[in-house]
Amino acid sequence: MPYDVEVINVGKSPTKHPVPQHEINRILVSLAREGKTVVRLKGGDPYVFGRGGEEVHACLEAGIDVEVVPGVTSALSVPALAGIPVTQRGVATSLLVTTGHAGADAAAVAAMASGATVVFLMGVKALPGIVEAAQGAGCAATTPVAIIENGTTSRERVTRGTLADISRIARETGVKPPAIIVVGDVARPGLLASAVAATPDPKGD
Repeated sequence: MPYDVEVINVGKSPTKHPVPQHEINRILVSLAREGKTVVRLKGGDPYVFGRGGEEVHACLEAGIDVEVVPGVTSALSVPALAGIPVTQRGVATSLLVTTGHAGADAAAVAAMASGATVVFLMGVKALPGIVEAAQGAGCAATTPVAIIENGTTSRERVTRGTLADISRIARETGVKPPAIIVVGDVARPGLLASAVAATPDPKGD
């Protein structure tokens, strides 16, 4: 990094938000008005639960031009690196990505009940409620669940179970955020090595 680059750390963790969003917006606008080139680095994609839209809005409202560089959201990249395809022909053909802060909303419950893959971000604390909502909607207790902690890092850990036992397993193994929860048949252990993954394609594509 060039010696003259100023670095301002505004990162967040699940339990620590040292710089509130309105202050981040103010910093971006203030520095840009000083004539500086401002780069806002984010993990994943800035528009997928990254509050990128709020920051762009603040800049545009202040008359500041913005260029957004898309990223790859952790909702897709973390399961992929852990060997979990969020969609798979013959297994799951639809996907819902949702925040798990408040548990499973109506859309997530409906998606789980339909057999779609549902990826919960920031849902570790709400896991028991997510499980209860899924089972209450008629999801089979045997529905696979995978929890990926610290994805893509040397501390990555994948915890697997089913709707029937994942809350207990997560509690006993001390699952902690940051983590991504994948609910659906694609989270089945060994899926990619099984015959299911080799379903013939009548169209050959």
